[in-house]
Amino acid sequence: MNKNILLIISCLFLSLGALRAQDTTRVPPVDTTLVGRSILSVMGSNVEINQTPQVRQALEQYTRGNAEKPITGYRIRVFYDNGQGARAKSESIERALKEQLGQKTPVYRSFESPNYKVTVGDFRSRDEALRIYNALKGTYPTAYIIKESINYPR
Repeated sequence: MNKNILLIISCLFLSLGALRAQDTTRVPPVDTTLVGRSILSVMGSNVEINQTPQVRQALEQYTRGNAEKPITGYRIRVFYDNGQGARAKSESIERALKEQLGQKTPVYRSFESPNYKVTVGDFRSRDEALRIYNALKGTYPTAYIIKESINYPR
């Protein structure tokens, strides 16, 4: 009887070890420093690439076709309110953010009944969003980072 219990417990530990060994399929994070840049411009002048024009055209067509599809990423929610003056305040915050951030970082104002929202950015990683968030949190202390569908960063 004791041998059977010992055998069952041994098999259980071995199977748990095998299951744990299968947990190695983690996907490495995407390097977003190259977003919007051609890999050819990063490689330098001493690299020679021999490819047919069709390969380059196929890559450009693929990139253009997928640029319109939304992807999951991060934005910074700066304003969220449903009070009487929420519409005017959201417009004011949108204008101020566009002046502060320029055209490089998009600012979105939306209305989902009954709330007005102002969000900033199309960030592919939380770290990218965190850089802008740290710059904004002094002016907008209620700001927070959210995960949602974003436009492909240009």
